[in-house]
Amino acid sequence: MRKLNFISWNVNGIRAVDKKQALKWVDEADIDFLALQEIKAEAEQIPASIFDKEFKELHVNSSSKKGQSGVALFSDLKSLHVDTAKDVDILNEGRINEFHFEDIVFFNVYFPNGQRNDERLEYKMAFYERFLQHCEALRKEGKSIIICGDVNTAHKEIDIARPKANEKTSGFLKMERDWLDKFLSYGYIDTFREVNKDIKDRYSWWSYRAGARGNNVGWRIDYFYVSSDLKDKITDAKIHDEILGSDHCPIGLTLEI
Repeated sequence: MRKLNFISWNVNGIRAVDKKQALKWVDEADIDFLALQEIKAEAEQIPASIFDKEFKELHVNSSSKKGQSGVALFSDLKSLHVDTAKDVDILNEGRINEFHFEDIVFFNVYFPNGQRNDERLEYKMAFYERFLQHCEALRKEGKSIIICGDVNTAHKEIDIARPKANEKTSGFLKMERDWLDKFLSYGYIDTFREVNKDIKDRYSWWSYRAGARGNNVGWRIDYFYVSSDLKDKITDAKIHDEILGSDHCPIGLTLEI
């Protein structure tokens, strides 16, 4: 048995957080997997100065649209296989790192935002569904699943500071929340709630407007999920809201594998 520490963070531009030196804390932390979303960069554009720690592997999946989306996964474990799940990310927007180790598949995902228009909302819902089917196919092969990233939906009223004011906003629409209910019904576990139960006022994203972060008017839209066979392996799940540098904060998961 060994403890594995996972960190997930939507950095909202990896070059922007580097200018703020906002990833330097990684050097002091015990991290086996560092999963970043919305890096907005190609692999060669990731600054060497973000931190000094040397991970064994780095996998970057950049968007076909320059300066948008993109995910990066730093790992201290050797991969058996890596993928970008193009059957899910059909528009090649750089949304998924798929990392296989032992009999586990770890996903780093930047799920679509549905706020731009109805077409993007439809795409988001279809992406959710394709992703679920992709995970289920892997589970049928006997794989355990770990998923992290910016899901772009606050699941329950407890996960958003102002639920009533956002009922008609993508990210808290009934159809989006119902889909997360469906997702969990397939045997996936929201690890933060598993560990922290009904703790309130814990969020992972705050608007840059109106002093939202200072007033903690936030949304919990960043998650770690695991398939139910890993439930007994969960030892900790945290929101690191003390770490600044993005409109999101990092979240963490510790498993004993």
